[in-house]
Amino acid sequence: MGMLSVGVLGVGHFGRFHALKLASAVPRARLSGVFDTNPARAAAVAAETGAPALESAAALIAASDALVVAAPTRFHAELAGSALAAGRHVLVEKPIAATVAEADALIALARARGLVLQVGHLERFSAALQWLCGADPGGGGGVLREWIGRPLYLEAVRIAPFRPRSLDIPVVLDLMIHDLDLALVLVGSALESVDAIGAPVVSPHTDIANARLRFADGAAATITASRVSLRMERKLRVFGTRGYLNADFLARSLHVVRRGAGEAIPAMPEFGIETHTWQDHDSLEAELRAFVASCLDGAPVVVDGAAGRRALEAGLRVLEAIAASRAKAEASGLLGPP
Repeated sequence: MGMLSVGVLGVGHFGRFHALKLASAVPRARLSGVFDTNPARAAAVAAETGAPALESAAALIAASDALVVAAPTRFHAELAGSALAAGRHVLVEKPIAATVAEADALIALARARGLVLQVGHLERFSAALQWLCGADPGGGGGVLREWIGRPLYLEAVRIAPFRPRSLDIPVVLDLMIHDLDLALVLVGSALESVDAIGAPVVSPHTDIANARLRFADGAAATITASRVSLRMERKLRVFGTRGYLNADFLARSLHVVRRGAGEAIPAMPEFGIETHTWQDHDSLEAELRAFVASCLDGAPVVVDGAAGRRALEAGLRVLEAIAASRAKAEASGLLGPP
């Protein structure tokens, strides 16, 4: 069976959770240590987990079989690259890197060394998504396609109150990237065009954004993300060739309209409506278990470097579209500079 010693590079808000899970809740994993550029933060997490706080990233890489990279995005390429170059498996938080070129370099390095490179798109491991789409969302399992057929139009909303973290990147790469990844997986077709608007509100980067995506197979998606709202909202609507699905992830409720099933709809006699719910599980624990299984058993990597690259590229295209729409508005005199 074996054990995997895993170090955590960067123990801020989310890196701390990785460390806590690895220290106590992930079979066949042992937390080898932590490193953070803030020594006090590293010491605090070390005290919580009983693992050592190492004096450098290089020392932690040397002491580990695998690394979780949870540092700010601008350090992903450097830290993940150093770990892969040293022959260590890597789980790097989303987005995979700051640029597509950096993502390509990490993917090539992992492939050349025969190492696991997993990207932390946590939503893929949620109970709701695994129920709807199967254990591997890209594999076509689950009930979503059985119920509604091929997705034609998706609408995703992910908004949250302001929190003073992850402000080094725009909301597109912080929150929206989850739904960009889901749209790419659920549609399963190449992204053809992007139109988007957005604006900075509290931070120097875009804090609220709306993107309209079109795919090569004719499907479309509208995705909204905000980190400056007064309340949380996480919803997904999918219209398909055979029906319609409406999921509220915070309420854990799902409504499906489809032909020949559920409670009859008077105005649509051939269709019925069904109401479902699900039992949540610990998505982070599921993600880390999958990482360990890939490292020790050779299990397929659910969210590999290629998936992380696709989501990053989509996010960067959204940011380019936001910049273009803003420049057009400024040129027309409708909008002043930020």
